Amino acid sequence: MPKITYLGAGSTVFAKNVLGDCMQTPALAEAEFALFDIDLERLKDSEQMLLNLAASTENTKVTIKAYTDRKEALRGASYVINSIQVGGYDPCTITDFEVPKKYGLRQTIADTLGIGGLFRSLRTIPVMLDFAQEMQEVCPDAWFLNYTNPMAALTGAMIRHGGIKTVGLCHSVQGCATGLLRDLGIENKNIKHSIAGINHMAWLLDITKDGEDLYPEIKRRAIEKNASEKHGDMVRYEMMHRFGFYVTESSEHNAEYLPYFIKSNYPELIERFNIPLDEYPRRCVNQIAGWEKMREEMVNNKALEHKRTHEYASYILEAMETDVPFKIGGNVLNQGGLISNLPEKAVVEVPCLVDKNGVQPTYVGELPEQLAALNRTNINTQLLTIEAAISGSKDTLYQAAFLDPHTSAELSLDDIVSLCDDLIEAHGAWLPQFHGKQVSV
Repeated sequence: MPKITYLGAGSTVFAKNVLGDCMQTPALAEAEFALFDIDLERLKDSEQMLLNLAASTENTKVTIKAYTDRKEALRGASYVINSIQVGGYDPCTITDFEVPKKYGLRQTIADTLGIGGLFRSLRTIPVMLDFAQEMQEVCPDAWFLNYTNPMAALTGAMIRHGGIKTVGLCHSVQGCATGLLRDLGIENKNIKHSIAGINHMAWLLDITKDGEDLYPEIKRRAIEKNASEKHGDMVRYEMMHRFGFYVTESSEHNAEYLPYFIKSNYPELIERFNIPLDEYPRRCVNQIAGWEKMREEMVNNKALEHKRTHEYASYILEAMETDVPFKIGGNVLNQGGLISNLPEKAVVEVPCLVDKNGVQPTYVGELPEQLAALNRTNINTQLLTIEAAISGSKDTLYQAAFLDPHTSAELSLDDIVSLCDDLIEAHGAWLPQFHGKQVSV
């Protein structure tokens, strides 16, 4: 039976969802769960949580083992699931927000694009390439399932420089259409839709009900809702109004992927589009504060239960083990021009078929040109960020930041260089490639 290695297993809640799903999957009923995390206390918590869950789950014979040696955790793995966060909330996420504020640059989430997402990529890529190097030694045929952000840059680095079979997985595709219809009061039955683009900026290309195009009614209701009330999805509705299509990831995310919404010269836009600045640090503080209560409910609960979630991981593993096909929205290299008007080096989010042959992406063709153009503004920074992470070139890092839509809309070239230098200094050893240390490739 397969060995499933979980890197970042101290993410106890997410480990419960992903590995709890695997416990509910008959094809994985006798799998080995190999847990690894650098935080030994959180690792122990997750191990105890999963032992409790296994004891209360019928028809599962999984074995669960926590490792302090990463290579041993990886040895012989069939699948590796990744949900690490390099540097955590303190010190790195705080740094990603507080240093840019000195330049008047404000952010919401800072985990995908923007100056915060760029630096999160820079400190995470070397760690993930170390994973890849160890996998090449001890489990070269394993599939690497990446849940860590920035999704496109990290997945691209693993595929292009790690030599490991990799797919990036995100929640935003599964809930996009249903969430939109629910929020607009449209019945969600007999719906067909298609989605493609890049992670956190993929597009609902079409949506029909019983063969009828729903977009005209969706747009009518969205315009009315934006005009009549404050709500949490105003940026996406505005983008749909201006560019014609709805985007997969939330408004607080997309506000910082674009040059239109967070602008120091137009502070009224923050209120108008209900943009929650500093949202990710706020969530982190709340999660940290609430962990002890949650810990009691999860780690020390001998009767812990779980229902299979919509996370893709267990369904992917099930399809590969049983050869019964399953369709996902996966992040893969745009090799062969899956989306023909995006660069081949880019990581795109497209429908993929999964079976015993692995993850097989489908051809999409051209996106509407305005959507491809928006995607390319993000891809430009993603590709240069990967290059900077590998090379340790400050010039390439500066160029990645120059091309970032939000950063370049707010700061001058000189200020961007100064900001990058300040962030390199503040992050210190978290950015080894800029301090004379070799990155694994």
